[in-house]
Amino acid sequence: MSLIVFPAIDLKAGQVVRLAEGDMDRATIYGDDPAAQAMLFADAGAGHLHVVDLDGAFAGESRNGEAVRAIVDRFPGHVQLGGGIRTPQSVEAWFDAGVARVVIGTAALENPQFVREMAAAFPGGIVVAVDARDGMIATKGWADVSTTPVVDLARRFEDAGVAALLFTDVGRDGLLKGCNVEATVDLARAVAIPVIASGGVKGIDEIHVLALHARDGVEGVITGRALYDGRLDLAAALSVAAAA
Repeated sequence: MSLIVFPAIDLKAGQVVRLAEGDMDRATIYGDDPAAQAMLFADAGAGHLHVVDLDGAFAGESRNGEAVRAIVDRFPGHVQLGGGIRTPQSVEAWFDAGVARVVIGTAALENPQFVREMAAAFPGGIVVAVDARDGMIATKGWADVSTTPVVDLARRFEDAGVAALLFTDVGRDGLLKGCNVEATVDLARAVAIPVIASGGVKGIDEIHVLALHARDGVEGVITGRALYDGRLDLAAALSVAAAA
């Protein structure tokens, strides 16, 4: 099983941006046509995308729906979407719109039963975001930090039928500090759910190391700023991920 590389498209006011440490006031704008960006990733060989409605994450409901739908309509592969999806109606609406997977974050901590119900209703379609700051779960667009350890939250969903856990080290996200590979692998080994790495990926070496841990349950890796800044070549990353 090869590692899946998910290029990231983060949306703020309809634009493609990247945040530093999840801070909405520290956004770098990379483009104003999200669908065109999705096609650039497709042209480089990507079969998966990770899309986040940043405004939605803070508002608790969709704020960039038009941009997301444009991406889904044009991108030929699988789109994984997160950001403010906290009701059964919104989950169903995004699957109806063609999204392949829905990421549930804040609601997973506040209402675990919601996750279970959605995972049962949409087999293989629900990803639980475990966003961490200093080992504790961060919620509401990373604005709040709970007292729940990452592993504790992850284990709550081992029998729920979720497709994967999306693990982000918030303190590294968007800073090119390097992905927290050790914590990602530790989590993958601690639970029986595949884990997707995210936060701070800065180069091809991390893709290679994470790919070597696919057998430990690391399913994929999300990368954003490194791609936009030209530090990571997507085609090369996909090649390394497939070859490990």
